[in-house]
Amino acid sequence: MTMLDDAKQAAQGLVQGAMAKLVPLAPDSWIAGGVPDPLIARKHGLIGTPVSRLDGALKVSGGAPFAAEFRFDGMVYAALAYATIARGRIAAIDSAAAETAPGVVLVMTHRNAPRMRPPAAFGSSPGGVGPADLPIMQDDRIHWNGQPVAVVLAETQEQADHAASLLRIDYAAEPSTTTLDGARANGVAQGMFMGQPLLNEIGDPVAALAAAPHKVDQVYRTPRHNHNPIEPHAVTLAWVDGGLVIHDASQMVAQQAQTIGEVFDLTPDQVHLTSPYVGGGFGSKGLWDHQILAAAAARLAGRPVRATLSREGVYRVVGGRTLTEQRVAIGAEADGRITALVHTGLSVMSPHNNMPEPFILGTRAAYAAPNMRLQVEVAQMNMLANTFMRAPGEAVGTFALESAIDELAVALNMDPVELRLRNEPEKDPVTGLPFSSRHIAEAWRSGAARFGWGDRAPAAGMRREGEWQIGVGCATGTYPYYRMPGAEARVTLHRDGDAVRATVEVAAAEMGMGTSTTTAIVAADRLGLGLEQVEVGYADSRIPGAIMAGGSQQTAAIGAAVIAAHHALVAELLQLAGNDSPLAGLSPAEVGSSDAGLAKLDDPARRESYASILARARRDTVSVTRAGSPPLELMHWSMHSHSALFCEVRVNAVTGETRVSRFLGSFDCGRILNPKTAASQFRGGIIMGLGMALMEETQFDERNGRIMNPSLAEYHVPVHLDVPEIDVIWTDIPDPHTPMGAHGVGEIGITGVAAAVANAVHHATGRRIRDLPITLDKLL
Repeated sequence: MTMLDDAKQAAQGLVQGAMAKLVPLAPDSWIAGGVPDPLIARKHGLIGTPVSRLDGALKVSGGAPFAAEFRFDGMVYAALAYATIARGRIAAIDSAAAETAPGVVLVMTHRNAPRMRPPAAFGSSPGGVGPADLPIMQDDRIHWNGQPVAVVLAETQEQADHAASLLRIDYAAEPSTTTLDGARANGVAQGMFMGQPLLNEIGDPVAALAAAPHKVDQVYRTPRHNHNPIEPHAVTLAWVDGGLVIHDASQMVAQQAQTIGEVFDLTPDQVHLTSPYVGGGFGSKGLWDHQILAAAAARLAGRPVRATLSREGVYRVVGGRTLTEQRVAIGAEADGRITALVHTGLSVMSPHNNMPEPFILGTRAAYAAPNMRLQVEVAQMNMLANTFMRAPGEAVGTFALESAIDELAVALNMDPVELRLRNEPEKDPVTGLPFSSRHIAEAWRSGAARFGWGDRAPAAGMRREGEWQIGVGCATGTYPYYRMPGAEARVTLHRDGDAVRATVEVAAAEMGMGTSTTTAIVAADRLGLGLEQVEVGYADSRIPGAIMAGGSQQTAAIGAAVIAAHHALVAELLQLAGNDSPLAGLSPAEVGSSDAGLAKLDDPARRESYASILARARRDTVSVTRAGSPPLELMHWSMHSHSALFCEVRVNAVTGETRVSRFLGSFDCGRILNPKTAASQFRGGIIMGLGMALMEETQFDERNGRIMNPSLAEYHVPVHLDVPEIDVIWTDIPDPHTPMGAHGVGEIGITGVAAAVANAVHHATGRRIRDLPITLDKLL
C-alpha cells in the first residue's frame, strides 16, 4: 500500500469515528429504519412465501449465458503464463516458439504491453476494486509466485494453451518472505478494516483473567483457503468504437467498470460491463489481473478476446482467505458468567493490499464480558493478495471463539448451550449501542428441542457403535447486518391499455442466491402488483448506482433504494393524477400502493389505478430513479444475524475418519423474504463450513511461495457423500429497523460451523483439535 492509500484510510477512519459519536445521539425518527418499513406489517403478500428462482428454468435449460459463453465475431482465446518465483524480476523471455506456433495471434509480455495505470486497490477510493496497488504487466518485477507474466492469444483455446507452454522465461530471484516465522520476524503491525483499527479494549482483561476462578487460554490456527466457484473466472470483451464492451463474472459491476476504465483512461460511458449470471462468487468474483490483461491484449491485437482461467489459473491469480493464529482466553465465575474475554492474534497479507482476516468482528457483540481485549495484528508475506471469502473474519474467528466457549463449558461441567445463554448481552458490549433485534435465545431453544440436545451424553467419549465414536457439539454463528451506500433503483411503470407492468433496475449481481427473484418479490409487494407484472433488470454498468454483492448486504441495499424510488414514484403519480382524481389533495405520505394503483392509507376506497392515472395523463410510462438513504442505522443500533448450530459426528476409532451424520442450523436473521432461496443459502453456507472444518487447506510451499494443490483433485471440498441431510429453521422475527425487516443470509450459514464440528469431535473422542482442518492424522 502507498503512503497516499494510508492517508486516505486514516481520513476515512477519522470521518467514521466522528459519525460514530454523533449518530447514536440522534432520535430514532431521524435515522433510516427509525420508522418500520410498512411491508413488515403486511401479512398476505409475496414476502415470506416460497418462490422458485425466476432464472432457474434458464439455467437448467442452458439458456443463461455466462461470461465464457458470449461471442464476438473474430474472437480469439487467451492463455496466461505464470511466474515461478515469489519475488524478483524477469531476466529473459524466449517467446519465439510460442509466436510461431499454429494459430497464435499475439504473445504479450511486459515488453510490448500497452501502457496502463495501476488499478485503484479495493478501499483506496469509493469505486476502486483492484486486487492490489501494483501495475499489471508494466515492468519486469515479480511480486508473487503465480503472477501472470505473459498472455498468448490464438484462434482456439487449445492453440493458446499449447503456445503458452512453449514460453521459456528465466528469473533473477530476490530474497522473499514466504514463512509465517519469517513474516513475524520482519515485524507485525496493527490490522485495519474499513478504515478502523482491529482493536478493542474494555476494562482490565489481564487482571480479570488472572483473578477468574475458571479459565481457558488456548491458541487456534486456521490455514489458507482458496476460492473454488463452480464457474472458473472468465471474461469476454471487445474494443468497440474506442470503448470497451465487457461480459464478465462480477460481484461489483459498476465499480469494476469504473476501475477498468481508469486503467485505460476511459470515461465512464466508454465502458459497458454486463454480468447477468455468475456461477458462484463468495467474494472472489471481482477485478483481477486477467480482465485487464485481456483488455490490453485485445487492444494490442485488434481482436475481441475471451480469457477463461483454468482451475489452476484461479489459484494463481485469484486471492483467497489468509491464514490466522488466534489466542482466545476466557475467565469465568463458577456460575459461568464470563468476566474476561481475550481474542487476539495474527493474520498475514501481501505488502500490496490491505485485506487482513478480521477474525475479532464476531466476538465484539457475542457475549456480555465486562473486561475485553480484541486485536488483530498483521504480518506481510510475498504472496498473492488475499481477498474476501464468505464471512471474512467471522468464519474463522467463530472457530476459535466457539471452540474456547466449549472448552470453558467442559471445565465448568456445564451444558454449553446454557453457558451461552447465561452470557447473553443486553446491549452491544463494545459500543454500548442497543441491539436492533436479537433473538438468538429463541433460536437456541427451538434448535436444541428439534435436534434432541437434551439426550446428549454428559461427557466425552461415552457413546460408541462398533468402531464409531459418536458425539454432538454446538456453536453460535454470527454475521453483521450491512448496508453500503451507493445503491440506486430505477422503477418504470408501463401501461398497455388497462394493463400495467413494472421494470425495476438495479446495478446488482446475481450469483445464484436468488437476488433477482427476491427483488421481484419485494418490488411486487411494494408496488401492489403481481409477481408476473414485475421485471428486474440488473448486472449492467449502464444502470444507475453501484451495488456490491458482498457483505450479505445486497438485499438491504436494493430494498432501501426501491423504498426511495417508490416514494418518488408515488409523488410523481400524484402530480400526474391532478385535481380530477379521487387522490386529489393528498400528500405522498398519505398514500400507498395496492391492487395495481394508489390508495389513501386510512381510506382505501379513495384510490385510482396506475393505468387510469397514466391514461388520463396521456402517458404510456412513468419512470423515477432514486438512491437509498445513507446507512446511518449501522451507527445507531448494533445489528447482527445469529445462528445456533448443532452437529453430530461419527469418528472411526481405527482410521480416524470423521463423518458428520446430522446437522441443524437455527437462524435468527430477521424476516425471511423467500424461504426457498433462504434455506438454500443457509445449507450452502453450512456445507462450506463443513469443508473448512474437515478438509479445506491450501498447501503453500514455504520454500518458494507456490500453491502446491491448485486443483479440485488435491484441494478437497465436500461432495455429496460428505454431507448429511441438513435441517434449517429460523425465528422469522422482523427487525423493525431494516428494509422489509430482513437481514442478509448469504454468509451467516458458514459461521460457527467449524467450531460445532470440532466440539462434536471432542465430545465423541475426548480429543480437542485446535488446528484446522480436522484430518484423520490428528485423530489417530
